[in-house]
Amino acid sequence: MGFKASILTLYPDMFPGHLGHALAGRALERGDWSIEAVQIRDFAEDKHRSVDDTPSGGGAGMVLKPDVLARAIDSIADDGRPRLLMSPRGGPLTQERVREIAAGNGVMIVCGRFEGVDQRVIEARQLEEVSIGDYILSGGEPAALTLLDSVVRILPGVMGNQLSGVHESFEGGLLEHPHYTRPQVFEGREIPEVLTSGNHAAIEKWRHDQAVKLTRERRPDLLANVSAQPVTK
Repeated sequence: MGFKASILTLYPDMFPGHLGHALAGRALERGDWSIEAVQIRDFAEDKHRSVDDTPSGGGAGMVLKPDVLARAIDSIADDGRPRLLMSPRGGPLTQERVREIAAGNGVMIVCGRFEGVDQRVIEARQLEEVSIGDYILSGGEPAALTLLDSVVRILPGVMGNQLSGVHESFEGGLLEHPHYTRPQVFEGREIPEVLTSGNHAAIEKWRHDQAVKLTRERRPDLLANVSAQPVTK
């Protein structure tokens, strides 16, 4: 049985989106993973199919109603899959969390809209709030697609070369080292000599040192969790 993603959204036509193409799309066709997009509005019970209401206490915008969303969530089998809510106030999505999700049988994702989701349904249905960055989107759908992209690509059999998912940014806690390919000289810039030396030990050391250097320059916060070797100058 493949990895199953259930998406609760007001815009089901946004799925699978770009995940219907390239490696993820071929894996979807093979049945390595599956996706269902559930229309939240189908669970509204009034004649206007209302899904939102004004915020209690006043303020701008609208809030997704707890009763409607709860019915939508309850329509999805509770089979142990994580229940996520894409939210800018959630915990940051990390490669470690991605691997945890990929190791399971799937995920259920709620895509928020408007000003947010009623706190009571978040608590009652034990939704884990997850953020993909410190910025605001128009809704949770792009964030859900981003999360699924990061998960699906590391499912067994999706990438042709599984090493592609090992030597890259955040694996091992570091940013990825620089890459080069032919031609040997491009606009006066040469490929570092070590990469064409054939000395694999020297190449691996260079790549590690470069990864540490880049991480120190751009994301020093990551180094707190990494036991890194000194950079060779």
